[in-house]
This record gives sequence, C-alpha cells and structure tokens, in this order.
Amino acid sequence: MRFNIGSVDTLERKLEQAQDDLGIEPHEYVPVVYSDDAAFSRMLLDWIPTLGFVAVPGSGPFGGAGGGGGPAGGIFNVGKANATVLNSENNKVDITFADVAGLNEAKEEIMEFVQYLKKPDKYKELGAKIPKGALMYGPPGTGKTLLAKATAGEAGVPFLTMSGSDFMEMFVGVGPSRVRDLFAQARSMTPCIIFLDEIDAIGRKRGRGGFAGGNDERENTLNQLLVEMDGFASNSGVVVLAGTNRADVLDPALLRPGRFDRQIVIDPPDISGRRDIFNVHLRKIQVADPPGKDEIAKQMSTRTPGFAGADIANVCNEAALIAARSNKEAVEAEDFEASIDRVIGGLEKKNMVMSPEEKKTVAYHEAGHAVAGWFLEHAMPLLKVSIIPRGSAALGYAQYQPLERYLVSKEALIDQMCMTLAGRASEEIFFDSVTTGASDDFNKVTRMAYQSVSEWGLGDTVRNLAFPGAGSGDGDDGFYRPYSDRTARRIDEEVREMVSEAYIRTKQLLLDRKEDVEKVALLLLEREAIGAEDMIRMLGKRPYGADRSTYDEILEDAKKLDADDNDASNVGEAGVSPSAA
Repeated sequence: MRFNIGSVDTLERKLEQAQDDLGIEPHEYVPVVYSDDAAFSRMLLDWIPTLGFVAVPGSGPFGGAGGGGGPAGGIFNVGKANATVLNSENNKVDITFADVAGLNEAKEEIMEFVQYLKKPDKYKELGAKIPKGALMYGPPGTGKTLLAKATAGEAGVPFLTMSGSDFMEMFVGVGPSRVRDLFAQARSMTPCIIFLDEIDAIGRKRGRGGFAGGNDERENTLNQLLVEMDGFASNSGVVVLAGTNRADVLDPALLRPGRFDRQIVIDPPDISGRRDIFNVHLRKIQVADPPGKDEIAKQMSTRTPGFAGADIANVCNEAALIAARSNKEAVEAEDFEASIDRVIGGLEKKNMVMSPEEKKTVAYHEAGHAVAGWFLEHAMPLLKVSIIPRGSAALGYAQYQPLERYLVSKEALIDQMCMTLAGRASEEIFFDSVTTGASDDFNKVTRMAYQSVSEWGLGDTVRNLAFPGAGSGDGDDGFYRPYSDRTARRIDEEVREMVSEAYIRTKQLLLDRKEDVEKVALLLLEREAIGAEDMIRMLGKRPYGADRSTYDEILEDAKKLDADDNDASNVGEAGVSPSAA
C-alpha cells in the first residue's frame, strides 16, 4: 500500500501518539525505516561522465596522443617544461642588435656570449670559461626582453624561453620537475640559450614569507634552479639569461659567480640613446618632410627625459594614431607634441567643465610654478605649462627639461623645492583663500625634504648617517628603526624648518615678480597652454645663462660637464702625495 505523507516529523509524531493511545510500551514501538530507491540511480548518473572519461582510450588526464605525452599529455606530463623554442626550423628570430638602440653598454656586455656560442673553440683553446649566465635588470620597458631576443638572433642558436611564473603550479613538485626538464632539453640542443623572464617569481630570497613546517614550492623550485645552473651536472654550451625589475629581492646564491656571473644594468637611455630609439621606431611611420624623421628624432629626444624604450614606442604610436584620426597623409610635428602630452598627462578631459573661478585658480597656480622656475638659478628649464584638464595630471601641469646630471647639489634641491611650492604661494598671494590643488606638490616636497635630511646628508641633524624612510613612511621595514625618538623629533623639526624657509623665499620671489605672474596667468587663461618661447617673449631670457633647449646644445653642455669632471679628476690624481698613496 502506498500513500503520501506531508512531513516525516508529522508522521513520526502521529505514529507515536497512536501507539501511546493504544497502550503500547515505548520499547515495542513499530520501527520506522526510510529507504530512497533513487539514491543508487543518482549515484550512477553522477559517475557515468567520469567512467566514460576514463574508459575512452587516449583521452582524459591519464591519456595522451598515442600515450606519448607532450604539451597536451595530461597529468603525467604536468612536470614537463613547456618552453617556447625560438631559432628552430619553423620559428626563426629576425631581431638583431641593429634593432636594439640606446643600449650600447649592455650590448657590449652580452656580445661576449654571442661570440662564445659562435666560436667556442677559440675560448677553449686558451682555457677560458665563458660566464654561465647574465642577469639583466632595470626599470620596466627599458628593453631587457628585446635584448635577449636580439642575442638569440645574433647567435643563431636555439633559444628556450620561459617566464618565472610558468614554473609555479598548484601541484607539489611541479616547479623543480619543470626546471630539470628545461635544462635537459637545453643540453640536448647545445649550444643554446635559456631565457628566464621575470625570474623574481621563483628567485626571491629564501626563508621569507613561508609557513613553518609546510612545503614551499617556490623555494624548492629555486633550489633546483641553483643545482642545475652550477651543480654536479655539466651545462657546457648552455647560457642562461634572465630579466627582472627587482634584482634587490633575489637570493644571493643565485647571483654568485658560477651562476649569474654578469649583472647587466639596463637604465633608461640618455638623450643620444633616446634619439637612436626614436629613429628605430620612426622607420615604419610616415613622417612629414619637413621636418623629417631625423629632425623629429632630435626634437622628441629633448622633450622626453626619463622615457624608457617602451615609452618612446608609445609616443610614436600615439602620434600616428592622432594623425590618422585627423585624416592626415603624414605625421607632423604637432602630432608628436600632442602625443607627448597624452603620454605624460593622460587623455584630455573634454567633458570636464571648470567654473571661471576654478580655471583662474589653476592658471595662477601654474603661473607661479613657471615664474619661480624661470628666475631660480638651479631650477630645471621650462618646456611647457598647461591648464587643460587631463587624466593623470589633474587640472594642469608643467613640463621641465631635467638636466642630464647624476649628482644634485643642496642649492639645486632647495631651488627645486621652492619651484614646487610656488603654486601654493601664488594662490595665497592672489586669492583670499587657498585650495587643495597643491596636495601633490606637498607630497613631492615632503619626500625631498626627508630624503635630504635623513638619507643624503644635506642636513645638520643626521649629517654623515643615513636613515632611509625616516619620517616619510618609505622604509623597507617599518618595524626596524636605527634611531631614537629624540633623533626622529630633530629630523622632523629640521624638515619643517627647511620647507618653511623655502616657502618664505618662494613667496617673496613671487611678490617681487607679481606682474610677471599675472602676465603668464592671463596668457594661460587665453590660450590654455604656453611654451618656453612665450615665456621668453613675456619675461625675457632666463637671467642665469642661456638654456640648452636643442639636441646639439644639450650634447655640447654634456660634453663640457664631462670635460670639467675629467679635469677635476686629473687634478685630484696629480695632487696625491707619495706618502698618501
């Protein structure tokens, strides 16, 4: 007999009540047993896909094409290194050192590896051993990967490339297995090159960030890499190149001689390097003549201080896009100017409407920066000032020409702080109240002031000691402080005094040049952007000598600085007494 029940709890309660009314003892109650006839059917349905997946030959995680494994070989091949092999029969590298510009010193360092791979007998006859590896490190976009590809193209040998993250998996032991397999492949192709991009993913210092008693897959992978690079197995004919942006976090055992013997620093290019990089990227761009590609390369190299190779490529591409949107037949100089504004300041905010009061405040703020920099001896030459709202430059920005120098004097730092504070000083002079527009300026000034006092030895409190990050929150380890609270208080007091004196000096300068600030601000309100030529027309040339604004002038200035440094060095060497030596 079958019947429907509303609830199991209700059924049991009513059944117990009925048996109790009949006088049946509790230990003699009728037992209730539940059985689900569909349970086995559901379980079978759940397992059918898995059973079919395993039953089909050559499929699933345990099968492979003919059982041979390979990249799609399944779980048994998860430890195989899926490296990209270049310079094979169907994948030739067509990049050479001629395509790499602005990295002359790095190319000289890496050329030794190329010569060894081409003519190893020449070195073996003399008993020389080629360095086993080279680590290329530097800021992002400077050309580390491009240089590695060019090395492969010049050497013409097999080139195996993997990223550091390719060794990491959710399975334990996969990383070391892939390292072993990668070097096994390389030994079978000797002579060859292995390139490990972003090696910091597996090469970080050991003993940090791990859990006690647990398995650290990253450290195991690093240990296997150390053994493969310089262990009992011979890697003759295998050169290992690596690239990273964070050489400071790498394990010391990875950087010792016998592994990464050469450590090649790849910095952003100087003005000559930038010109060469522009010439490379301008090959495929239709540039209007005049001015022509060579002249554009010179002009843009002076307008892009601090740019890396990737930034320069972006400038050239943006200029071509701007010209295409305007239906031009060739890319003109104004398109390159617009592209630099786009790269530095971001996309123009055309839908952003400022009130007349806000626009006037921004104009006087930027005019303060421009005038202060114009009349300060050690300030950087002004290139352009704009009050057009842009993505990353907020409501306005000023672009300067940094000097191609590596040492900065205390006077230059003070002038730089004064120029940075000039925006707020101008607001205070010309308006009844100040705004939040100087927040970014204050961040820069605070960082410069604390570094001057606590790191660079330009203050009176710390002098010849260095406390990185003191008071600025930029230290590597916030729990370690090698100075007392009294010293920290003295650092704070000196920083405040330094910034206060710089602000008073800046405000006095703008009060003396109040008419000049008004001229610049009114022209900015009228045209929204002005350049160095407009400043010369309104204020005259800078009083502290002519600015080096062209490519040839900047190169001439750099040569003079080098000559002065060499003369000073020679004088110093000649003045050393025999006893001091």
